[in-house]
Amino acid sequence: MKTTLLVMTLNEIDGMKAIMPQIDKSWCDQIIIVDGGSTDGTIEWARENGYFVYVQKQRGFRHAYVEVLPHVEGDVILTFSPDGNSVAGLIPELIAKMKEGYDMVIVSRYLGEAKSADDDFITGFGNWLFTKTVNLLHGGHYTDVMVIYRAYRKQIIYDLELHTDEAYATAEKLFTTKISWEPLLSVRAAKKKLKITEIPGDEPPRIGGERKLQIFRWGGAYYFQFLREFFCWR
Repeated sequence: MKTTLLVMTLNEIDGMKAIMPQIDKSWCDQIIIVDGGSTDGTIEWARENGYFVYVQKQRGFRHAYVEVLPHVEGDVILTFSPDGNSVAGLIPELIAKMKEGYDMVIVSRYLGEAKSADDDFITGFGNWLFTKTVNLLHGGHYTDVMVIYRAYRKQIIYDLELHTDEAYATAEKLFTTKISWEPLLSVRAAKKKLKITEIPGDEPPRIGGERKLQIFRWGGAYYFQFLREFFCWR
């Protein structure tokens, strides 16, 4: 089983300098820095330190994922944020869990004693509401459906049709935004009854950069997706 680590960046130079040295390159078979067009030196720093960098052409997380897929050599994709929110030391545990035969392993901020230092009242409530909704409507058993920090088999991207515009177009048009595919991945994986588990993992405060959440537009778009999937997706 080969693993590709996708490190998602947009003006994260401070986080990159602090977090990337914590990642042993031998943990994964491939590491790709997927950049949204940084202007703060993130791209240059990554290349100077020997990382392959893919600069996406279309705005938005899901476009970054789709565009970089042809470069992904791993059977398993591990998505990671270098802004300090993802604990690098959990990468080996994630990979070990995937080797047990799971289709997806999520690093949950709300499992056991794990906690998020990045949540405020609104995001904390939103994450709770979204998780409860997915569990109720789609038969999930999650404690965290939204988090980026997770590993999953590359093939399920195609099996669950996550790479198609059709799954996102209406929600993005209604709420004039671009969204990622983690929530939809959580929904469709539950509906397909894939083999899923979670491990606990704290979400420390971010390091530098700017928080990029579009709380209400993203929240509206994701909730629309949850409802649409209940009625429409087979």
